[in-house]
Amino acid sequence: MIRARALPQDLSISAVVAGFLSAVINFAGPFLIVLEATRAAGLNEAQTASWVWALSLGNGVCSIVLSLFTRIPVIVAWSTPGAALLIASLGGFSFSEAVGAFLVASVAAAVAGYTGWFGWLLSKVPGPVLQALLAGILLPFVIAAAGAFATAPLIAGSIVVTFVVGKRLWDRFAVLAALVAGVVATWATGSFQPVGATLVLGGPVFTTPSFTPAALVSIALPLFVVTMASQNAPGLALLRSQGYAPNDRFLVGTISVVSAALAPFGAHGINLGAITAAIAVGPESHPDRSRRYVAGLSGGVTYLIFASFGGALVAGFQSIPSETVSVVAAVALLGSALTALSGAMSGDTRTGLAAITTLAVTMSGVVFLNIGAAFWALIAGTGVYLALAPLRRRPQLHVQPHVQPPHTQPPQPSQEDTDDNA
Repeated sequence: MIRARALPQDLSISAVVAGFLSAVINFAGPFLIVLEATRAAGLNEAQTASWVWALSLGNGVCSIVLSLFTRIPVIVAWSTPGAALLIASLGGFSFSEAVGAFLVASVAAAVAGYTGWFGWLLSKVPGPVLQALLAGILLPFVIAAAGAFATAPLIAGSIVVTFVVGKRLWDRFAVLAALVAGVVATWATGSFQPVGATLVLGGPVFTTPSFTPAALVSIALPLFVVTMASQNAPGLALLRSQGYAPNDRFLVGTISVVSAALAPFGAHGINLGAITAAIAVGPESHPDRSRRYVAGLSGGVTYLIFASFGGALVAGFQSIPSETVSVVAAVALLGSALTALSGAMSGDTRTGLAAITTLAVTMSGVVFLNIGAAFWALIAGTGVYLALAPLRRRPQLHVQPHVQPPHTQPPQPSQEDTDDNA
């Protein structure tokens, strides 16, 4: 519901920075998986540019429109697990067959979203299990940042110290201060990496989709499963963990329709963000959750800029060393990881065991049948929860035994009555 308060009153530097960071970190890290998928598909420069353009455009438009309409921070991202899946599964298929599979997967996601099937399935999963799934996705990014102290101690140390001091003195700007400190330390140590040829984004290139049973089974079906289980499910769980009540039908359905419209231009799938979205949805964005939707707008605008001038910007962000990116991402995700962990361990023993199982499987990173850990974590956690359900005992019929009425003696005359008769 759109509130009466105007957008200029809700603007804040912290929310703008949070949205900007959510998009930037997506390009600095997961974007490389997308580029690897385009190489696996054997695309030329124009087709690769169109793929990146379509993903960036879809992310930007959906983030802006949905954040404005719902007034919650809706961060839309491409399906990173889907891109990783495509690296292994695109070989042997023409790009038109792949595009047909992208289209079918997005249409299936739209149907599952709009009909409420997806939301209904999620409602059957215990809340702590979903929170554990989210924690399992976020924690590896926080833990991995510790390794940066071994390879780049000055950069990692300056980011962490600045963040902690910032949380103490200027809470809302702690992440921004950490980002600035990281960039300054990277420059001071001469750690910026040279980049090669830049990818210049051109206009969209339309590819006519073709549909074959083999591509639908090998690409469309697993892409649909990993996108819904590994991206949309954690994305909804993230929003709920911060006190929002997202309309899963509207969000998942609308995003999937846009994804289907952009599939002929190369977009393999866009969905609700989970990992990088936590930066914009959490308290680091703004203490007042009703004003965090500004981060969704900022992230959307950043994506549109990438769509227009992606070559130079992507090359610039790829020059930043991985240590800087990983540590900045870690400090930005701390608040959301803490919230998810608290929610995961908030139940009784039954939900606690289910949650810890979900957390362990998610963090394991196991891939089975080309389906990632998030899906199997949901299956495992829900399975433990159902297995530990209290047994229903058959009601016992209690038959009251026949009780013999007590034998009553006729009343005996009292001594007083005997004396009177005498």
